[in-house]
Amino acid sequence: QVRLVESGGGLVQAGGSLRLSCVATRRTVSPYEMGWFRQAPGKEREFVARIRWTTSSTYYADSVKGRFTISRDDAKNTVFLQMNSLKPEDTAVYYCAEQRVGVKEYSSWGQGTQVTVSS
Repeated sequence: QVRLVESGGGLVQAGGSLRLSCVATRRTVSPYEMGWFRQAPGKEREFVARIRWTTSSTYYADSVKGRFTISRDDAKNTVFLQMNSLKPEDTAVYYCAEQRVGVKEYSSWGQGTQVTVSS
């Protein structure tokens, strides 16, 4: 099964930027799509962004549209989440996940990386 490892989180001031990375290993087939999710303390996990593998089409949650960009580097088996104009409400643990072809749900998840935005 694919293994996903996120990195790039940290502490940043409001208005700053961070770039998260998600490296996939043990992947034997291309996914249907990759997504980023986040979970803030006391809240449910929420969708942030996704990229469809065959078309590279992207989709964002309204809360991050225009500030976050999801992209990929196939040579490095890596998906990125560029986060600009960060706000304190973006503070959360960020997870990447993979949805396989023919499977309706995201079935593989990383361990998460903490993003903290100070005001």
